[in-house]
Amino acid sequence: VQLQASGGGLVQAGESLRLSCAASGRTFSSFVMGWFRHAPGKEREFVASINWRGMSPELADAVKGRFTISRDDAKNSVYLQMNSLKPEDTAVYYCAATTISNSRRPGDYGVWGQGTLVTVSS
Repeated sequence: VQLQASGGGLVQAGESLRLSCAASGRTFSSFVMGWFRHAPGKEREFVASINWRGMSPELADAVKGRFTISRDDAKNSVYLQMNSLKPEDTAVYYCAATTISNSRRPGDYGVWGQGTLVTVSS
């Protein structure tokens, strides 16, 4: 599977963005999908994951109550709805695929998209 993330941009604090990740290949539904982010000077961090058939979505504590992850296997896509954005959400966001349920470790994800930049101004 190959992944391509999109939807990033420049927004003001409090606004929303929806990131999309389109996958090629017929096996998308067999993967657990995740979103990670990488801010300057920081390590790549887990944001959200969702298991097969949309089960067991998980969110990092820093984004709970503001972000939502979802997937549409018919469209080979996974989404990250980001509401009430904060300046500290500024980062390059990556979608990734794994076969390990509910994994939060970047090393468990073997397939990565190219990243999309989200910038939140105060």
